[in-house]
Amino acid sequence: MDDSANVIDPSAPPSGPGCRECLDGEGWWVHLRRCAACGHVGCCDSSPSRHATHHFEETGHPVMQSFEPGEDWFFDFRSGQAGRGPKLAPPSSHPEDQPVPAPADRVPADWRDRIR
Repeated sequence: MDDSANVIDPSAPPSGPGCRECLDGEGWWVHLRRCAACGHVGCCDSSPSRHATHHFEETGHPVMQSFEPGEDWFFDFRSGQAGRGPKLAPPSSHPEDQPVPAPADRVPADWRDRIR
């Protein structure tokens, strides 16, 4: 991944263990993505609200990293390509005991019918 022009800041910690906007509202997510520029954690495009993509659209921060345990790939919205990048500030994922999808108390019983 290209880390020029402040696209990636390895020192920026994640904003929390889950999608910031979903936690602030009534939302839920399938998987999480972390902004490599500022650490914002948002939900993936399979999630109903697609907050990671909206973060890119609102801020112009183009590079996200998976925030799932055991995954370290990056995605660049500009090119639409996945790739590798530098090690980011810990933690590198949401807690391993956090369910998928989450938060558990907000996920509807028919969640599979609601994802993309």
